[in-house]
Amino acid sequence: MPSDETPERRHQVVAVAGEAVADLVADQPGGAYVAVPGGSPANVAVGLARLGTPTRMVARIGADPLGRALRDHLTANAVGTETVVTAHEPSSLALVHHDADGVPSFDLRIQGTADWQWTEEEAAGLRLGDLAALHVGSLALVMPPGADVLAALARRMRSVATISYDPNCRPAVMEGVPDARVRVEPLLRLADVVKLSDADLDWLRPGCGPEELTEELLSAGVSVVAVTYGARGSVVAGRRCPPRRVPAYRVDVVDTVGAGDSYMSTVLAGLGRRGLLGAGRRDALAALDAPDLVAVFDEAARAAALTCSRRGADPPTRAELDAFHPTTG
Repeated sequence: MPSDETPERRHQVVAVAGEAVADLVADQPGGAYVAVPGGSPANVAVGLARLGTPTRMVARIGADPLGRALRDHLTANAVGTETVVTAHEPSSLALVHHDADGVPSFDLRIQGTADWQWTEEEAAGLRLGDLAALHVGSLALVMPPGADVLAALARRMRSVATISYDPNCRPAVMEGVPDARVRVEPLLRLADVVKLSDADLDWLRPGCGPEELTEELLSAGVSVVAVTYGARGSVVAGRRCPPRRVPAYRVDVVDTVGAGDSYMSTVLAGLGRRGLLGAGRRDALAALDAPDLVAVFDEAARAAALTCSRRGADPPTRAELDAFHPTTG
């Protein structure tokens, strides 16, 4: 079993590359909108930092008031912003509405906004240092013109860092990007750790089950795969762990915004605590056995449940997660 909680392993840096979006959330049907920080990758970065993992954000964030609020949110949560590019374009917006079960829908306003305009020169100027892992995700990896720049960054960093990927598909936007699926597929195979939802799987591979996908990705060199099913739990697999179901936890759901991001950040934090992040630990990650793999994802399920129990993308701190003991659903 990998050892846990050594000082060296607690201080491995994880960088998160992708978008930081201002969510405008309706506090009630027909009510006023409230601006809150969002964007799946930014949520993952905040979740990692709250769990005690040294974290940096790799993003283009506008200099407008919303952009300043996004940057302040990262800084207030101890996410390093030295690899954030100050962009001249406006910040991206998402209008968020919830159905009766707390499930959100997103109306994205992203044409010409800051997150997608990466250049090779900007990426070359990043000082990422000695990373343990690079997490990439969501629209920033499919939206031109910057998607190719971030994908190339992930390929370069694989020689020194664990790569994790969450496509977090937004069909309403991605259907309008002709090569969106073409961009996603190589990233699924590039990564060491892949997490996607059942909705992602249905959009990317209609008719494909989680067992079929995990077998394909593990055969291609991925070490850890998870497909999440909300209240129905997750299907997780590794090289030494055939697909198995990890149950979800039962809570009174306020909304589900950010639950998948909390899940992702907790997985990475758990692997980091076990000394399994970094290119030099790739073989050890691939050798992770079933009990340890399930323990990592069980903690991720608890983090997702706790996030569902409160409003917005509000991932737990280490102390909150340790004190949270719900029952499985």
